[in-house]
Amino acid sequence: MAVSPLAPVRGAGEFFAFSLDVLRGLFKRPFQFAEFVQQAWFVASVTILPTALVSIPFGAVLALQIGNLTKQIGAQSFTGAVAVLGVVREASPIVTALLIAGAGGSAICADLGARKIREEIDAMEVLGVSPIARLVVPRVLACILVAVFLNGMVAVVGVMGGYFFNIILQGGTPGAYLASFTALAQLPDLYVGEIKAAIFGLIAGLVAAYKGLNAKGGPKGVGDAVNQTVVISFMLLFLTNFIITAIYFQVVPQKNG
Repeated sequence: MAVSPLAPVRGAGEFFAFSLDVLRGLFKRPFQFAEFVQQAWFVASVTILPTALVSIPFGAVLALQIGNLTKQIGAQSFTGAVAVLGVVREASPIVTALLIAGAGGSAICADLGARKIREEIDAMEVLGVSPIARLVVPRVLACILVAVFLNGMVAVVGVMGGYFFNIILQGGTPGAYLASFTALAQLPDLYVGEIKAAIFGLIAGLVAAYKGLNAKGGPKGVGDAVNQTVVISFMLLFLTNFIITAIYFQVVPQKNG
């Protein structure tokens, strides 16, 4: 069966319309609080441990690479600033986004896709129950909430890992590490990391829900939808990260050491 060249454009339009419906559903009542709490716990349970395990080597590798580079150019005193800002601004939101999309998003897509092929979604619509309000909105909000908290955890673990490896393995001094960080860092660096995490969680939740509710072709279609969820989420997350970072550097003046 030939695929229309306009299929990607049509799919993008349908996803945009679906996203608008979900955003409108965020402000409608009644709010499914019990479903939200259950989904937040579920997403957190499948992402906390992998995120913690990934953030330790991520921060360590970043600190080691930066430490070697600053030593080569004679700027060891700025190792702490570069490493910590790299983790807080970029690494922690990206790690959080990848785990939310890869673990939480795929699970959400599989759950909704299974409901779709069992015709539970169609039955809800026949009964006058909105699948978006009942199923999608709580899951999207859960992804946003968990992403924000996971980002804070990744930032703390990554900074601690970078500090440990820089001091222990590279012979850095704690005073210089902390002084350079406090000299160049500012609160907007933390804010933009949290904003990125919230937006990444929103995107991952929307893509997972959209692909799950539009799964076709039985179990194989659900598997295909899960694969597409991960790939599309990663592409959108990296594109969004670039846009937010570019805007941030244009809007927020940076401190001079």
